[in-house]
Amino acid sequence: MQIRTLAELIDVPHPAWLEIAVAITNAPVPVEVVAITHQGAALYSLQVTVGSALGALAYNCGGLVIDHGWVRLLGGGSDDLPSLAAANNLGEPETVKGPPPYLTIGFDVLGGHFAIDGGGLGFTPGEVCYFAPDLLEWESTGLGHGAFVQAFLGGVTTNFYKSLRWPGWEQEVSQLKLDQGIALWPPPSTEQGKDLSKVTRQAVPFSELLNL
Repeated sequence: MQIRTLAELIDVPHPAWLEIAVAITNAPVPVEVVAITHQGAALYSLQVTVGSALGALAYNCGGLVIDHGWVRLLGGGSDDLPSLAAANNLGEPETVKGPPPYLTIGFDVLGGHFAIDGGGLGFTPGEVCYFAPDLLEWESTGLGHGAFVQAFLGGVTTNFYKSLRWPGWEQEVSQLKLDQGIALWPPPSTEQGKDLSKVTRQAVPFSELLNL
């Protein structure tokens, strides 16, 4: 694989961030653009240009926090949010032997996991897939990464998470830090945990939630 310099990854005629910024401005749900801590590092590790949505997020922001904090899409990383490179354990591109079986691109507050299928999830390579906390299995969204970002900025979270929300979730979720999630007991994968208004909900470190 030919390694491209950071300058080459940035120098494109149509940066995707312009369209993303418009979608953020017009979003029907709250969207926070997280400040990036080390601009360029994640982009160089990924070896994609800023002409893609993936490269645009990696270079222009630490991440996007969507719908009162329910969804956290990864970017270049911040103090409380891992970068796309860190979440996927990507080192210097010179040491990478091949593409990963999937690329983690974000999480939701319940520990749901979004990833681009690189051939290891059994769906279509390039499609965004979701590991749902109520099903405990991967499913494809049928969307490429760029379309996925636009859809989630466009308010699709309302229907996407219809069965996983409870009255007053907005205030509860918005009070969390970016390195926190909500653990549910009984979990939503059980029959007793289907009604999230009746389960025990506790803020926990996000790393602990992912381990669960």
